[in-house]
Amino acid sequence: MGPGARWLDELEERARDVLPAPVFEYVVQGARDGVTAAEATAAWRSVRLRPRVLHDVTHVDTSVELLGRTYRVPWGVAPSTLQRAIHPDGELAMARACADAGSLMVVSSNAGTSFAEIGATGVEWWLQAYLPADRTLAEPMLERAVAAGAGAVVLTVDTPVVGTKYATPGTAAVWESVDPSILRVNFDAGYDEMPGAEKALDLGPHDIGWVAAHTGLPVVVKGVLRAEDAVRCVQAGAGGVWVSNHGGRQLDRTAQTAGCLGDVVAAVGEQAEVYVDGGIRNGLDVLTALALGAHAAFLGRSPLFALLEGSRGVAQLHAELGDQVVEALRLAGARTVAEARGLAGTTRATPL
Repeated sequence: MGPGARWLDELEERARDVLPAPVFEYVVQGARDGVTAAEATAAWRSVRLRPRVLHDVTHVDTSVELLGRTYRVPWGVAPSTLQRAIHPDGELAMARACADAGSLMVVSSNAGTSFAEIGATGVEWWLQAYLPADRTLAEPMLERAVAAGAGAVVLTVDTPVVGTKYATPGTAAVWESVDPSILRVNFDAGYDEMPGAEKALDLGPHDIGWVAAHTGLPVVVKGVLRAEDAVRCVQAGAGGVWVSNHGGRQLDRTAQTAGCLGDVVAAVGEQAEVYVDGGIRNGLDVLTALALGAHAAFLGRSPLFALLEGSRGVAQLHAELGDQVVEALRLAGARTVAEARGLAGTTRATPL
């Protein structure tokens, strides 16, 4: 085990001491009162597992196939912006570490590094995208992603407007302190001033087909918490459904993904892949997500905290997760990701 069994748990506190206050607040804050953001990690800890015994776990295989490609590990890095505000190499450092670990990286459309540079690292990556009111304005950005080797488009559907955040008194807004040249570099100049550039308020299932037709890539729909919405996504052609509440950054008091995942898997898990994020911090959380039926789990804030040390820090995060997931699989009596599914019990810990 790397520098210590609690290394992953200590990432946030180390980042609090080092990051500029506005950047740290941007990473950790949730919408409104932060209820959903604050409850996320405890939600995973409340799920109880029922391990198998008398299973040979000499050899454990953590590989997983997502949308037809094989990855060495069943977790990936969720999309986030401001990576270059955390470390000068930003998305490039994240991509190099993910490539070395055999992990998937999902790149924010608001990234501060060009898609071409990210793709040149050799990382397997998907593009996260919002659609504007005038869909045609998204086309150049989508085309750049396709040209740079994106493997899928992750269409985020829980953000018709950006949820209100309450700033800590005395802390400047991050957008006032960050160099604008490290943001949204994959959009055309003047994009934000164009009529129709605001986020679409009229997203519908037809947009899934529009993105797929325009890019020729599989479409994953991110921001789904309800089984009936997952069914609509799959009926519209989605290759994957991503259970997410946007890290608690959109509608506060939203249900936790750990509690929503099972219903979505039951509704569409035989027809499409299901992914999850939200409060996943360590290998036991990854195992729990797999046990509840997820095909892969994604981490959002932890990789950003690890990015403080550039590629080395993110590589350490992957290494620590790897050690923890292998141990957890062995203790659960599972030799593969597929064997981990169904290990979640039906009860949760009694609240204190």
